[in-house]
Amino acid sequence: MTAPSKTVHRVKAVRPVGTRAVLAELSGLQDVLALQALLLETPLPGQVDVLAAAETVMIKAESPSAARRMAALLLDMDLAAPAHSEGGLVVIDTVYDGEDLAEVAALTGLSTDGVIAAHSGQVWTVAFAGFAPGFGYMVGENQVLEVPRRNSPRTAVPAGSVALAGNYSAVYPRSSPGGWQLIGRTGARMWDLSRPQPALAKPGDRVQFRSVREAVAVAPAAGPETARDAAPATVDAAAGAGQAVAGLRILSPGLQSLIQDLGRHGHAALGVSAAGALDRASLRRANRLVGNGPSAAAVETVAGGLRVEAVGDQVLAVAGAPVPLSIESPSDAGEPGRQRTVPVATAFALLDGEILSVGAPESGFRSYLAIRGGADVAPVLGSRSTDTMSGIGPAALAAGQVLPAGHVTDSGVVGNPELQPEFPGAGATEPDVTELDIVPGPRDDWFDAAALASLCSQAWQVTPQSNRVGMRLKGEPLRRSRDGELPSEGTVAGAIQIPPEGLPVLFLADHPITGGYPVIGVVTDEHLDRAAQVPIGGRIRFRIAPHAPTKTPTQEVSN
Repeated sequence: MTAPSKTVHRVKAVRPVGTRAVLAELSGLQDVLALQALLLETPLPGQVDVLAAAETVMIKAESPSAARRMAALLLDMDLAAPAHSEGGLVVIDTVYDGEDLAEVAALTGLSTDGVIAAHSGQVWTVAFAGFAPGFGYMVGENQVLEVPRRNSPRTAVPAGSVALAGNYSAVYPRSSPGGWQLIGRTGARMWDLSRPQPALAKPGDRVQFRSVREAVAVAPAAGPETARDAAPATVDAAAGAGQAVAGLRILSPGLQSLIQDLGRHGHAALGVSAAGALDRASLRRANRLVGNGPSAAAVETVAGGLRVEAVGDQVLAVAGAPVPLSIESPSDAGEPGRQRTVPVATAFALLDGEILSVGAPESGFRSYLAIRGGADVAPVLGSRSTDTMSGIGPAALAAGQVLPAGHVTDSGVVGNPELQPEFPGAGATEPDVTELDIVPGPRDDWFDAAALASLCSQAWQVTPQSNRVGMRLKGEPLRRSRDGELPSEGTVAGAIQIPPEGLPVLFLADHPITGGYPVIGVVTDEHLDRAAQVPIGGRIRFRIAPHAPTKTPTQEVSN
């Protein structure tokens, strides 16, 4: 008599995600949760962040070499071993009066009361986060309430909506578009940056929905997230006593000017992307010129038009896209003010009352204005960067705002100009073509060789619908070689996602942390800064990177 085979719980395969991340494929949600727990309790060497999804876990590494070493370590892990104790229990009071409650009843064959009993009568577990900060994908104890997404997504789903889709339940933490089936609402704040743990229910936590007659809305505490809705002017005790805050007064923000540093890393499990400067090398260069640390907060500005006035004497530098810089001195005793120009990539003084104007870029797209001491705004989750998709971080700069200068520096001001790289341009008749190296995958197997060849052979044009979330590209559409839907999985900056219409979207720093469209390739980390400087109308050509990492062989895993 043959002994029954022992269930094996291991990583099935590891796929490269660019040069600094890997994607571990697993047999089911049980293994996903087990691997996530193991990696959070005992991080791999060089591990920066972990993001679980429906059938995968993505691990971000501090370097390409660390990412390469992770494959063998992941394949050797035993996921059957107990990882950690259960998460805490979160009770969410819910009014079951959602617009889709009757539709869910019809889809499941239950009455509306039966849907309510099935939803509130079981304990749900937060498997992973995604879509938005605080949006947790919860799995139940059974599949009684398995329903498809709506055929037509709503353009706005109210915050606090309790919803179902597939095998998952979730609560929308903020008003946003969405296609889930709405069965109720809650006053619970799923995401609140004033709390030590912003997410009410984090991955691993258990959730019990409790049926109530009326939802009690919890007023938000004053915190970094709500501060974005306050008046833009910045004051402190000195200003209240009649003394101006030293820094920069924003006279005109131009097309878009944001506060950015090198980003907030390590919060993917909460649904928070890194954000941060799109051209990291230019941010570091500007900070180095004025004596700041590399991740000091600075102003990222697009396409010129920024005008600032010094409040107190300041030391500034502009790096990134080369732009004309002019300084206007205040008039004195009826005499007109003087004007002078200063070069980019060089530190200069902007004296009290002088006005700096940033012109349109001669090439490139984004410029970085650093102030000695850094821009002194409140950090959120360890970073001062603005995340335009999630709404985390300071608001975009506005006319009349005073941006305070900080007092933390690393060194003296750099006396000589720094060399800048060449930046792409977009001429009137024949725009430049910028080459970007890519690593195929992790889902290049959703496309045939002809599609990958088409991706790399044509020059893709950057459309006006592009922003910090992603660059939308125009060209000959790519066709998938397989049908069906890909379960949501982690994504990174540089991912080239292919929606059903076949036109690529190149994710940038403010991208959603999970996505359900196949990623045909990922721009190498060293070329992300170059991508950030391609202007609207510019053209991109992708090239397979030399020595691109490859997927590991698939393990034979018996479940």
